Amino acid sequence: MTHQPDSPKATAEVIATGALAADTGVDASEVAHVADDIGAQLMQVQAEVAELKDAWLRAKAETDNVRKIAQADVARAHKYAIERFAEDLLPVRDALEKTLAAGGASLEALTAGVELTLKALQSAFDRAQVVEVDPAGEKFDPHRHEAMQMVPSDLPANTVVDVFQKGYLVSDRVLRPALVTVSSGSPTAA
Repeated sequence: MTHQPDSPKATAEVIATGALAADTGVDASEVAHVADDIGAQLMQVQAEVAELKDAWLRAKAETDNVRKIAQADVARAHKYAIERFAEDLLPVRDALEKTLAAGGASLEALTAGVELTLKALQSAFDRAQVVEVDPAGEKFDPHRHEAMQMVPSDLPANTVVDVFQKGYLVSDRVLRPALVTVSSGSPTAA
């Protein structure tokens, strides 16, 4: 009695196996065995592909989460970056308000209060790495100075003669350039 296939697919496989065996001269059972091996390898490869796809999707989701967290951290850093500096400035404001409130104070007392306030402000600047730029006598640097005018001088050309307004740096980055007068070289004879 011959084996009856259970489904149309199985019937097609039996016919294909028989046809391949007849064409190649190889025994049908051997062809069926090779087909089974190929089918098993195909299933194994499909399982690996599914596993790798799952791992890739998980890695992609993790990367997206890390990116979102980093963006949130940067947004918080921008939002609260000034907080520490503002805390350092509060005592300066308090001192200025006390100075203004001292109506009958002597000039010496007011001067002493303003000097202490300036020291508190300088301390806040130091903690925030705000550095004063006072370039009198230095070579003109267009990255840190803004020339308001050029004047004849005994100083070498491109030397800062006078400072109208001090500049400031924050961690070596120009916050405000110094406004200066620059020497054009030797004075002209009059």
